[in-house]
Amino acid sequence: MTATDTAVPAENRADTPLAGPTRGGPALPQERRLVTSIPGPRSQQLVDRKAAAVAAGVGHTAPVHAVAAGGGVIVDADGNSLIDLGSGIAVTTIGNAHPKVVAAVQEQVAQFTHTCFMIAPYESYVAVAEALNRITPGDHAKKSVLFNSGAEAVENAVKIARKFTGKQAVVAFDHGYHGRTNLTMALTAKSMPYKSGFGPFASEIYRAPLSYPFRDRLDGVMAAKKAISVIEKQVGADNLAAVIIEPIQGEGGFIVPADGFLPAIAEWCRANGVVFIADEIQTGFARTGEMFASEVFGVVPDLITTAKGIAGGLPLAAVTGRAEIMDAAHAGGLGGTYGGNPIACAAALAAIDVFENDGMIERAREIGAILTERLGALQATDPRIGDVRGHGAMIAAEFVDPATGEPDAALTAAVAKACIAQGVIVLTCGTYGNVIRFLPPLSIPDDLLHEGLDVVAAALAAA
Repeated sequence: MTATDTAVPAENRADTPLAGPTRGGPALPQERRLVTSIPGPRSQQLVDRKAAAVAAGVGHTAPVHAVAAGGGVIVDADGNSLIDLGSGIAVTTIGNAHPKVVAAVQEQVAQFTHTCFMIAPYESYVAVAEALNRITPGDHAKKSVLFNSGAEAVENAVKIARKFTGKQAVVAFDHGYHGRTNLTMALTAKSMPYKSGFGPFASEIYRAPLSYPFRDRLDGVMAAKKAISVIEKQVGADNLAAVIIEPIQGEGGFIVPADGFLPAIAEWCRANGVVFIADEIQTGFARTGEMFASEVFGVVPDLITTAKGIAGGLPLAAVTGRAEIMDAAHAGGLGGTYGGNPIACAAALAAIDVFENDGMIERAREIGAILTERLGALQATDPRIGDVRGHGAMIAAEFVDPATGEPDAALTAAVAKACIAQGVIVLTCGTYGNVIRFLPPLSIPDDLLHEGLDVVAAALAAA
């Protein structure tokens, strides 16, 4: 493929005037535009090259060759402009190539790209830690450590909890997703595609039932009693270093636990000397209409893991928590060559500024209201939508067989495929593969969001 083949069409360049406000991001026309079928010929070239050069285990959702993105759209090499309802799996929360992030990255990359914080420290790492200590839930003394990915943050949170407690066992929950490394695969519930054939996995990992109101029909108190009973009988508090949970399940299906469930689990942990870890890798940074989803439920974690939206698209992750727990590890026990890279730290400081000062929490709530209203209206007329749930700009629809209530993965896949063919990127999830999750960038204009939902409605009607 030549340089000409991959060039961004003139009408899609970042210097093109906006068709409407984008709340941050490059100046791309905020429109759904299909000039070829999906994939177009240039994107198909890349799909073919990927098949020849990239390991088959790396899949992709949309068969497009992205060349630009911003506001609520992704533009491909064929000139198609697709509505983005996935944000790179909740990464580009403030919008792709947000101007503040771009400026911060450009300034930093001209100064230095790497020294390794463990060799020659720099201020931006410390500043990110200070910001995380300030904005995460709770007013207790906190400390942070930075890494590269969500899975790496989870691994280190478990390390820290084990060191602090002197115990080894860890409890995760049904439907949970925590990563693809060996330990985080053990914590993750779903076998395909994340675990199948990759064992043996790390030991001393146990699983408890999650509150899943749509399916278990239990209130939060009863669901917590059930989970705690399993933990006490099958693990025992004396052996348990940590409980780790996503306040709202991500890959598991955007499952929102019933009121009272998370506080009860957290209270039991505190009463029994168990570290309560909130995995906020997908839910963090304004996504749920609060800065962190733990705040939705009134829970203050002992440790919190973050990544995804933290740095506007650059790879960065963190563990933040109670200072006495974070300081349990000996010098040299935590770190990594690239952890807290200065370019990613510069991006994170810019992104955190946007989250705090540019109305992102309020915008997430506005988007959540639109999603809930539109999907709720569809549910009222189509019994194949069994449940609509979530908080803020993190909303999902669960598809079922209306006669039995059983999960309908085939319908879900068909709707998602039809949406992508019509220029709307949506993501599926769920243990049963029957959930479509909506994670639009907070920079998406309302009219574009409504148009995307129109396409979803049409795809459902035609399925």
